[in-house]
Amino acid sequence: MFSAIARVFRTPDLRRKIAFTLGIIAIYRLGAHVPTPFVDFPNVQRCLAASGSTEGLLSLVNLFSGGALLQLSIFALGVMPYITATIIVQLLRVVIPHFETLYKEGQAGQAKLTQYTRYLTIALALLQSTTLVTVARSGQLFGTGGAPECQQLLTNDIWWAQLLMIITMTAGTGLVMWFAELVTERGVGNGMSILIFTSVAATFPAAMLSILNTRGVEIFLLVLAVGIVVVALVVFVEQSQRRIPVQYAKRMVGRRTYGGTNTYIPIKVNMAGVVPVIFASSLLYIPALIAQFNQPQAGQEPAAWVTWISQYLTRGDHPLYMLVYFLLIVGFTYFYVAITFNPVDVADNMKKYGGFIPGIRAGRPTAEYLDYVLTRITLPGSIYLGLIALLPLVALATVGANQNFPFGGASILIIVGVGLETVKQIDAQLQQRHYEGLLR
Repeated sequence: MFSAIARVFRTPDLRRKIAFTLGIIAIYRLGAHVPTPFVDFPNVQRCLAASGSTEGLLSLVNLFSGGALLQLSIFALGVMPYITATIIVQLLRVVIPHFETLYKEGQAGQAKLTQYTRYLTIALALLQSTTLVTVARSGQLFGTGGAPECQQLLTNDIWWAQLLMIITMTAGTGLVMWFAELVTERGVGNGMSILIFTSVAATFPAAMLSILNTRGVEIFLLVLAVGIVVVALVVFVEQSQRRIPVQYAKRMVGRRTYGGTNTYIPIKVNMAGVVPVIFASSLLYIPALIAQFNQPQAGQEPAAWVTWISQYLTRGDHPLYMLVYFLLIVGFTYFYVAITFNPVDVADNMKKYGGFIPGIRAGRPTAEYLDYVLTRITLPGSIYLGLIALLPLVALATVGANQNFPFGGASILIIVGVGLETVKQIDAQLQQRHYEGLLR
């Protein structure tokens, strides 16, 4: 293991790429702690210490920003606007035929879609930064309206000061997007994935220290042991795939013979990744948001539906909340897989190049077979995603952890997924240079 790591750093080109990536990560984490102009940083820190954690969508956004959101830093929005823009562009391919045409055009079309994603990212950053500044100005950012330090998060709430804060946060999002593209071009791995990995990993020490301080050494060691088991299981499932054999018929072009090869179509158990968890968290936050804006005046009784939502759909440790969350993840997994993997297109491409699945006729029977396999394999994948996403909620109810519990939910999926992909890329580059890879 150590000799393999030494080979990585003995390769000059690979060493430069890793150093460049680490440098970008250091700048990104530094920006996460630089406050936006006109933010009362001592008050923000006191509020963070008093509130402990947030719930719902705000907790998810804070996780993806590496804790920068609640600190109102220049990188407060982190990578969340880019993630949202990427998902929206993917979904629009189903609705807008022009986007689907661009996707099928190859590199030129992909570049155009990337440009659309950048524009949408800036627009979403503008919208989200405006919302964040408005919530911070109202004193509701931490959900502790009665705390005096949380009512005065801004040193100046005049319109031009708020405009400067919005511009600063939007520019920070643009800078993060540029950092990600630089890492993709000159560093190791996918830049945006690396920054997401960095943001999530940055919350691990604080989460584990919180469990150690509040629940003692025994619970801390138990959580650590469970975490190791969960990581091993997630690695096993993330690497699992159903390989559908494909044969290509031989073709004579002039005097040369083409085709006649055997290959396979890899269908992963978890094809949707972490996207269904993000979708479900966002959708579950909507009822709580509506109820928050319909709170009664002082001395009045809240409406029955507001009380019901506050009791059942805002607390992560309630069984009904867990059940709805699980069912939403299962449903969104099927939805996202249906969008990203089209059996008809795969069958048409196979037929075009003379490929076929042994025992299955080319064309429509192949598409129906792929759809059958995909439906069957998505079921355990969706249940696996739901159970992993419920781990932080179970930890919230049992050991008193917050919803950013490190060994579950979006955190562990991102850490394991990005880690595996990055190691595979490093391994491929080592093998190109005739070295033995990291993976054996």
